[in-house]
Amino acid sequence: MTQNQERIQRFTSDLYKAFKLSHLEIEDESHLHAGHAGAASGGGHFRIHLVAPEFNGLNSVARHRSVYAALKDHIPAEIHALSIHAYAPHEIAPQESE
Repeated sequence: MTQNQERIQRFTSDLYKAFKLSHLEIEDESHLHAGHAGAASGGGHFRIHLVAPEFNGLNSVARHRSVYAALKDHIPAEIHALSIHAYAPHEIAPQESE
């Protein structure tokens, strides 16, 4: 398991503690930023997609703040950059049956 895979496991644990998630996807995009000055610090670049009822009634700034709060122990040592896509359950279209 790579260092960033281990980090993703810790992020996942903290996000499930903070939210009642119906969907979570964390992508490691660090390889896209090789050579970037921030990459030299050792922190990774991650993209997070999550759906939780706690986002109901919150604007995007409030949603991002709540995600940053849940991951505060990992910033900046493990997370250098974070792209957040946070949705309330009603904002996601139901998946079609196959």
